[in-house]
Amino acid sequence: MNEKITKTDAEWRENLTPEQYQILRLKRTEPAFSGKYCDEKSSGNYICAGCGEALFASDAKFESRSGWPSFWRPLEAGKIDEHADTSHGMRRVEVLCARCDGHLGHVFEDGPQPTGLRYCINSASLDFKPSED
Repeated sequence: MNEKITKTDAEWRENLTPEQYQILRLKRTEPAFSGKYCDEKSSGNYICAGCGEALFASDAKFESRSGWPSFWRPLEAGKIDEHADTSHGMRRVEVLCARCDGHLGHVFEDGPQPTGLRYCINSASLDFKPSED
């Protein structure tokens, strides 16, 4: 993993769009089915919109019908951090970029095999880098 990224609140605001700031830094969620990557089918990697760290590969993306891009595993171990989230009266597991601590979404145990996991990720937390083949 790359070196940890830390910025001031002003630097984050300057470097992110208002929507990215709300989601990555304030842990908001985009409306279901509104994100630009919900229906993306191209080959490539999904990278953190906050720091550019590669987080998920398109070959781990699947159609979950949840309204957010969903993946059954991260690109590599250590790319994401997980924390208990008891906000909104629910018990969930929050997913963060391990490099910049940006909020990505949540992980649930209702995904496909082989992991059985569904990383439910906000499109605004991501950028997409298409494969070069």
